[in-house]
Amino acid sequence: MTTNTPNADVLRYTAFSSDPEGGNPAGVVLDATALDDGDMLAIAADLGYSESAFLTPSAGESGGTAYDIRYFSPKAEVPFCGHATVAAAIALAERTGPGELVFTTRAGVVPVEVTDEGGTLRATLTSVEPHLVDVADEDLDEALAALGWDRNELDPAFLPRVAFAGARHLVLAAATRARLADLDYDFARLEALMHRLDLTTVQLVWRESAAVFHVRDPFPVGGVVEDPATGAAAAAFGAYVRELGLAPEDAVLTLHQGEDLGRPGVLTVTLRTGDPRVRVSGAGTRIG
Repeated sequence: MTTNTPNADVLRYTAFSSDPEGGNPAGVVLDATALDDGDMLAIAADLGYSESAFLTPSAGESGGTAYDIRYFSPKAEVPFCGHATVAAAIALAERTGPGELVFTTRAGVVPVEVTDEGGTLRATLTSVEPHLVDVADEDLDEALAALGWDRNELDPAFLPRVAFAGARHLVLAAATRARLADLDYDFARLEALMHRLDLTTVQLVWRESAAVFHVRDPFPVGGVVEDPATGAAAAAFGAYVRELGLAPEDAVLTLHQGEDLGRPGVLTVTLRTGDPRVRVSGAGTRIG
């Protein structure tokens, strides 16, 4: 795909699925040197995906392994986006082969490794150092009201928190899969709260088993109802379950996302003892 923007060769990839009809689609511009902020926002808005990634070679680096990367939703720039990171890394690997990359984001430095597993490319990003903050009761009440949820529909084992691993996500856990599946929220009301709390998405989760979760991510601040597969939120969620003692220090979690949208994807979250960062892995492929 091309646009009228100078030197804008816009690729389309999906992340967290090897099927172009699954996962989360992202626009990828591998050389955004000639683009300004307005150009990037216009491309992202034209594509209509939850985010698109724009790369430029890092200053002073050679060999095509280090890049500055920026992410735009159809409405605004975001500091970090996991699925667009995976998409961009796989797009690069298709051209230069699997290996290690370094992406400098607005949130910090994010190493990415791409491997070839039986002909399927998989990318693993390593988040910036995460942290959690409490949620005020009145903010939780407003979030639940916007979602149309009641407190008694929450899983009491999962305390509401704002989790950060490059971007801020409010984590709320549903007590049942049916509650998670029935997502019909007040777009404007949730958007207003998210702007006030500087949230990128709301990470809605349901625990199927100790290491398997189903997740959904409303994304009204980005101009879309729901993000189909959210790597940044997955990284934040990994930090969340570890800090609250809901997963071991060393663990591999599987997150299923996009099933309720007809775009199923799988995100693998890896926690390592002694390393506060979170690793998020997934497959990806070109669309079209």
